[in-house]
Amino acid sequence: SPQGAGSGDGSPGSAAAETPSAEDFSLSLLDANLPAEAETELRSFIAKRLTKGALFEGMGNVASVALSIPENKVGCYYCRFQQENLLEVATPESDASAPEYVVCFLGGSEKEDTFRLELDKYIQSLKIKLDLEQKALETYVEPYLRSWFEDAVCPIQRVVQLFQEKLTALLHAALSYTPVEVKNADEKTEKDIGRFVAAASLQGLVQEGTMTSLCIAMTEEQHKSVIIDCSGPQPQLHNAGSNRFCEDWMHAFLNGAEGGNPFLFRQILENFKLKAIQDLNNLKRFIRQAEMNHYALFKCYMFLKNCGSGDILLKIVKVEHAEMPEARNVVIVLEEFMRE
Repeated sequence: SPQGAGSGDGSPGSAAAETPSAEDFSLSLLDANLPAEAETELRSFIAKRLTKGALFEGMGNVASVALSIPENKVGCYYCRFQQENLLEVATPESDASAPEYVVCFLGGSEKEDTFRLELDKYIQSLKIKLDLEQKALETYVEPYLRSWFEDAVCPIQRVVQLFQEKLTALLHAALSYTPVEVKNADEKTEKDIGRFVAAASLQGLVQEGTMTSLCIAMTEEQHKSVIIDCSGPQPQLHNAGSNRFCEDWMHAFLNGAEGGNPFLFRQILENFKLKAIQDLNNLKRFIRQAEMNHYALFKCYMFLKNCGSGDILLKIVKVEHAEMPEARNVVIVLEEFMRE
């Protein structure tokens, strides 16, 4: 099923809990919504991974699994974690007997890999929810497990459907590190927008120092932040930016919406960031050449004009090259060209 959630409780014996051998652990099922046959197949898949010692605490894995269900092969995210005994002071004995869990999420494609970070965070929250008393399972844990697909995988799709053409402004804000303020929205929508902007930004792909300087530079500009007012049926945006690059990608998202596959949206988002980084690296290469000759400076200018995202790329490069006088001169000339 596109939202199968199975979780097994494995209690390792006295041997090393990290790599239990086939004899010293048992997998008992806590909750699943798979047909019995597929559930048994999934359990044997997880048992094999546990036997090989291929499951590290708290680190999610993604694999393709063949099961007796209509989809046959599905993507499976699985993660092993240990319940922490919060009430007692941990002793070697209490640690050894703390129950361990394996949570599995099944999706209709192998694209869970693109959601690995979201699902890892999801498991961290689950760990916090997992009370020491078993009765908390029905109240908190099971509903939480069932909503994994809605909470971790669908936010990007929901934002695309809500914003439609206005998605351009959201992509522009994410790419340019412009702060976004959401007003009059319910908690779910506000969370969705925050997640989308975080997922669309180049965080982790651009150097940390650059990130910090960019955030400061953007906050100091006149249009301090993009304001999104969600009081009406369609969000109203103020101080929104736009460029051709973000417009083109907005269309890619809207075209993807026809298929309605939430994993596809994540793939489009990854491609959007990849293209932005490629353009940024090309621009840096042209700037290095332009320090030496004027023809390369013209090439730089043409690239900025044609890539559709010159406004943002130039800002990022300006921040990165602030300490390098030759490059700075090139950037100043390019800024003048772009203004004209």
